[in-house]
Amino acid sequence: MNLDALQSALRDAHLDGWLFYDHHHRDPIAYRILGLDENSFVSRRWFYFVPATGEPRKLVHRIESGKLDILPGTRDAYSSWQELEQKLESMLDGSTRIAMQYSPRNAIMYVSMVDAGTVELIRSFGKDIVSSADLVSIFEAVLTEEQIDSHYAAQKKVDAVLAAGWRRIGDSVRAGTKIGEIDVVNFFLESFQREGLFTDHGPNCSVGPNSADSHYEPTAETSRPIKQGDFVLIDIWAKLNSPQAIWYDITWTGVVGREPTDREHLVFNTVRDARDAAIAAVQSAYAKNQPIAGWQADDAARAIIRNAGFGPEFTHRTGHNIAVSLHGNGAHLDNLETHDERLLLPNTCFSVEPGIYIVGEFGVRSEVDMITRPGSAVVTGPAQSELLRV
Repeated sequence: MNLDALQSALRDAHLDGWLFYDHHHRDPIAYRILGLDENSFVSRRWFYFVPATGEPRKLVHRIESGKLDILPGTRDAYSSWQELEQKLESMLDGSTRIAMQYSPRNAIMYVSMVDAGTVELIRSFGKDIVSSADLVSIFEAVLTEEQIDSHYAAQKKVDAVLAAGWRRIGDSVRAGTKIGEIDVVNFFLESFQREGLFTDHGPNCSVGPNSADSHYEPTAETSRPIKQGDFVLIDIWAKLNSPQAIWYDITWTGVVGREPTDREHLVFNTVRDARDAAIAAVQSAYAKNQPIAGWQADDAARAIIRNAGFGPEFTHRTGHNIAVSLHGNGAHLDNLETHDERLLLPNTCFSVEPGIYIVGEFGVRSEVDMITRPGSAVVTGPAQSELLRV
């Protein structure tokens, strides 16, 4: 835990403190930010209060009194629920605006870890509970230079693996050799192992109508063969095989052994233009040193697809934060599934991946990753400009 950084962030946000709370590992965010053992045994409630200035304070149960000993600050203990409430109120004395892992109306459910009853209890002390969402982004999503380098290292490797996968599909179909979705997935997994890359699941190859299912992943039992004339979507993600490495996550689409139809052209071009509108919105804001929230980038992409008449076929957010976790705890590009008011902070990474999914026919998603830097925002790999001819 970096106490100076935590307290500096609290002062910048004009907050009196940040109250961390857990019971039975309900809040993994707290464990990561505080540097606690995520596998430790926790059977009683604990509270840790970091004030904007001054010494942190701990409140632990007497039978687990050492639970927070690795953290700085004074310690108090309780046994009864009455004692807990009295000492918790005392611990927060002098503070009014307090951040917790809470989101009004559960709008940002990714950080909404504190139960309603605990929020009610803290409010009964006369406290104003504020969402910690932007604070969490600072400590969970902002990347070091080494992490940014790891993203670019993964980008080079994954892009090369993807290109080889497309060649494998084309060569197999032209030679009359059987190849299916799961064969492509296995080819990618073997390539990842050879290149020192790690993935937690997937990647994905979707053929024809399967590409209209945005979360389709083939199995040996469900795998569809790839044939002349097929439409193919490949979603591929991996990172260097290191705990602190950052993911690279992209999606490309193509047609096998033919030219795209007018309808395929229209859908792809609409998705591409929506992707580029979101990219432009982020880049413009950063060039002007203006803040931009995740929902604003989503709106830029969604407007293009809605105006083209495909609004109902765009069924997911425009993008997600990327960090040590593939779907990280920074701002998502989302004004559909959530109204994500978190800011796209400097030195964070996120995907831009609008899609149109026509059930029973085909689906197009065009995904790139971006990294923001002070004064600029860049796409970290190639951006597909037209449907591939495989």
